[in-house]
Amino acid sequence: MATVHEWTGLEALALRKALRLSVRAFAERLGVSVNTVSNWEKFLAKRRPNTESQAILDTALAQANAQTHVRFETELAKLAEGDTPPETTGRVTIPRPRAWDYETWADDLERAVVALARQNFSFAESLLHRWTSRYKASELDERGLSLLARSTALQGDLMRDQGAVVGPLSAQRAYANARSLYTQLEIPRRVAQLDLSLAVVTEMVGELETAARQYEDLAADDRLSPRDRARARLWVGTSLSKDGNHDYAVSVMETAVHVFEDLAEQEDWSVAQQKLALAHRGSGNLDAALRLIDLARSTGVTESPMQRVRLDTAYGHILLSDPATLDDGLHVLDDAATEAAQYGLSHQLRSITDIRRTADGAARPTRR
Repeated sequence: MATVHEWTGLEALALRKALRLSVRAFAERLGVSVNTVSNWEKFLAKRRPNTESQAILDTALAQANAQTHVRFETELAKLAEGDTPPETTGRVTIPRPRAWDYETWADDLERAVVALARQNFSFAESLLHRWTSRYKASELDERGLSLLARSTALQGDLMRDQGAVVGPLSAQRAYANARSLYTQLEIPRRVAQLDLSLAVVTEMVGELETAARQYEDLAADDRLSPRDRARARLWVGTSLSKDGNHDYAVSVMETAVHVFEDLAEQEDWSVAQQKLALAHRGSGNLDAALRLIDLARSTGVTESPMQRVRLDTAYGHILLSDPATLDDGLHVLDDAATEAAQYGLSHQLRSITDIRRTADGAARPTRR
């Protein structure tokens, strides 16, 4: 909030406008005459209210709500003489960033979330970069640090979805930085969520046993919400399945499915069916795999290119497991690869390439 060290008619006028009061109503609120207020506004910075009025104006500003403070700072900027911001005169100190910067920052974060959901990476990156490049953590108060932490975590999501998983400019680095900020802010739930994101990175680089242990710990972590704990439990199963332990993975995933159902988390429930299908494919139960992937495809949210690619990749992978549907599977994977390339989904594209390479090595010689 802005702090007024010395009131003049200029700051008094800015406060009246911020309170959206007429001269008469403002005078009544302060307990001074209308002529007094008129003289302040006539002479602006050249008129200094007396000591009693200074205290009255301090009280009026202190009692104002956050929206009024934002308007007060805005009016001060408009009324500043010449090009000199009012805070440089020594009469007013306005923290950096200003309150309206925080509001705009929060709005941009919501827009970035939507852009990420649509895999509009360039727009999401520009929204996040405009804020993370503008302020250093040392310049921010608690609210600003919270916004910076959220921005950094979203940058991690952006890099993860683009396949930049490890390295100096990677999801792993962004998540670690965001975790450090949330630790500084003492927000345990956010710290645990970043631990979950870092476990996903561990799985993506192929350290499946380590990832499974991390997920297992987080599945019982009270810092996380029931939904996040269920997601951790589901991902224990995905790591186990990728590591070849399909039967146990199925039992772990089914536990997560029941939790999602109890929580009415439809999207998570659908994703779980997809992952269960792949685990059944790995164990050789193709009937169950096809039944579950059909369920996932009919109930899943498909507005997101990422989810469409994941669903089609899983479906194609299952079709490849049966020689009778191998060509159909290759066709589905070709379409998924095209969409993955279109949206810059590098990690998914690499997965599709690996699946096709395995299929070519296992099935093509037999067919020839």
